[in-house]
Amino acid sequence: MTPDNDRYTHTAVALHWLMAVLLVGLFAVGLYMTGLKLSPQKLQIYSWHKWAGVTLFLLALARLAWRLGHRPPAPPATMPRWQHVAAEGTHHLLYVLMLAIPLTGWLMSSAKGFQTVWFGVLPLPDLLAKDEALGELLAGAHKALNLGLAALVLGHVGAALKHHFIDRDGVLARMLPFLRSH
Repeated sequence: MTPDNDRYTHTAVALHWLMAVLLVGLFAVGLYMTGLKLSPQKLQIYSWHKWAGVTLFLLALARLAWRLGHRPPAPPATMPRWQHVAAEGTHHLLYVLMLAIPLTGWLMSSAKGFQTVWFGVLPLPDLLAKDEALGELLAGAHKALNLGLAALVLGHVGAALKHHFIDRDGVLARMLPFLRSH
């Protein structure tokens, strides 16, 4: 079993998996909703997507704050330096995208003239004046950032599986405590 000082904290693990589920759900709903014809159902799904996006943004801030106060476990001694640098860079990009994507969504909604109302109760201020051309530009940025995040997440999952099944170095067990390291 991996020693306790080689594991992420329970809070870090909980935030990781909560955000992972939320990210996958938001991505899937985002793909689905853009293909719908204008209807009350489409508008409701957009509202839910925006609520979840604001929630993800707040969770990302909480996760970043937690991370700043709680260092992650050191990489395995057997991990080559280039892999450590790649993992660290990927994690930094994941944090940047987890903040930038909800912000571009909020900016896009503002520019398109659709206020974000969190959980249908708390109206958030529009960050931009209505500007349809800017809204379309931000829609493209939002989509591109999401596709970049999807690619990074796939690489992250692939690396975790490589560490578990090929390297057998306990890296995945640190984030999935029910797994035993090899």
